[in-house]
Amino acid sequence: MNNTRKAITKVIKELGIPANLIGYHYIRYAIEITLDDFNLVNRITKLLYPAVAKKFNTTKTGAERAIRHAIEVGWLNANEDFVMELFGYSISADKGKPTNSEFIATVADYISLNEEER
Repeated sequence: MNNTRKAITKVIKELGIPANLIGYHYIRYAIEITLDDFNLVNRITKLLYPAVAKKFNTTKTGAERAIRHAIEVGWLNANEDFVMELFGYSISADKGKPTNSEFIATVADYISLNEEER
């Protein structure tokens, strides 16, 4: 497993997403390909979900739903200090969990910035 994939895995586990969820694997892959092309999060339904769906032999709707479910589960189990470190005050109690694109973009940005520091 390369360093980037290890870093992604560490972050999504710290964010409370259990590895037994299908969405866990979809999120990890979505973040991997987003690191190669950040424009994917701006065209999530047209490009990112179809890429995830193709990789895992599912539909783009299934990919979106599994990712959303994994984020919802993780949000209930996440390390609150780490959530604040990553998302800061962009997430409020009123707003709740981030959208799929906010989540993927934020984690990808965090991983990218940490890799640049090494």
